[in-house]
Amino acid sequence: MLKRAPQSDAAWLTELCLSRIGFVSIFTTYSAALPLLKADWNMSASQAGMVQSAWHVGYLVSLFAIGFVTDRHGAKRTFLAGSILASISALAFAFFADSFASGLLLYGLTGMCSGASYTPGLTLISERFVAHQRGRAMGWYLATASLGYGISLTLSGLLMPYIGWRGAFIVTACGPLAGALISFWALRATPNVVHARGAGHTGGFALLEVWRNKPAMLLIWAYVFHSWELLGMWAWLPAYLAVSVTQGGSMTAQAAGIGAMLTALTYITSMGGSIYGGAFSDRWGRTRVILLGSCLSLVCSFAFGWMMALPLWLLVAVAAFYNITAIADSSVYSTAITELVPPQFLGAAFALRSLLGFGAGVISPWVFGLVIDWARGEPLRSESMAWGLAWTSLGIGAVLGPLMTLKLRHMPEAAKMAGGLR
Repeated sequence: MLKRAPQSDAAWLTELCLSRIGFVSIFTTYSAALPLLKADWNMSASQAGMVQSAWHVGYLVSLFAIGFVTDRHGAKRTFLAGSILASISALAFAFFADSFASGLLLYGLTGMCSGASYTPGLTLISERFVAHQRGRAMGWYLATASLGYGISLTLSGLLMPYIGWRGAFIVTACGPLAGALISFWALRATPNVVHARGAGHTGGFALLEVWRNKPAMLLIWAYVFHSWELLGMWAWLPAYLAVSVTQGGSMTAQAAGIGAMLTALTYITSMGGSIYGGAFSDRWGRTRVILLGSCLSLVCSFAFGWMMALPLWLLVAVAAFYNITAIADSSVYSTAITELVPPQFLGAAFALRSLLGFGAGVISPWVFGLVIDWARGEPLRSESMAWGLAWTSLGIGAVLGPLMTLKLRHMPEAAKMAGGLR
């Protein structure tokens, strides 16, 4: 009987990345439909931001719990079990969300069931690839998430004028189902690794060990400020571009669709940021790439909201650059933490990072909406001022990130990263 040929690293990573594209297809559907849902669900800007924040709350809970589940049961088993839950919750949101309250509940549930494709996927990659290849591999994994966001937004933008936001939700909710099927195939020959643990390697003891790891905590805090900026930007970019399309006119399904498709273009472009960010960190060092990406994205956060009057093509070009710089260091944070934390504590480290990072991502879209509502009211009553100040709030929340990274770079433990390149 002939034996099945083993998967090459490239084939294995390609299949895992394809599953990731499916899983993230539901992540940005709400953002694409947000301009229409505000009217259909009679929501203020802050309420619209709260629904997006509900997804991040659920995702936060999911990632925090998933870290410990992964340590206990292994990354493969956790990844596959989570894929089933992600499929069910995405379809429930697509079919039954019909108001602010139901959207808040069901989108939060969708986020809660979506975390298994993220940190367990990163753990699987860290188990398979050696250090000098790991940044590139994680860069590809996160880059395909950007592709998934782009595909979701493109589909939503194309479909909403014809089948409405509900139809777009249903179509993109089929993505997690496809992701689940692909993931079972991709991991068919992958061992489920459970690292040996003592009593001090579990629960609160593991969290305390990570908390005492000063280099790891500096990296985690830098990731928190990064998440504030990135997740806030992802939540509101489609609405901002849709408003730019209308130029002060009334919002239509066509305008919302155009805003979604333009945002999709920027997400697809940002794939280069993830891929090259991870690859360059293998070559130049983790902290150097983080500092470059975070400083460039800060410039964009402080400037982007004041550019609404620019020609649309130029605004989209700036948005693409913003996306590239904001995501360029995402894979580097994930790679670096596997080098600063022992394997038996890695799940706890990812859990703590997720709790703090996505906690910032919960607050960021909501604060963004609050700023818009405030600036539209007395005494400012200014649409352009509202968007300018809202985007500035993302920069203010992210400004401490580069300082944390710079401090980490000068610690001796930083030599553990990228084979001594820091």
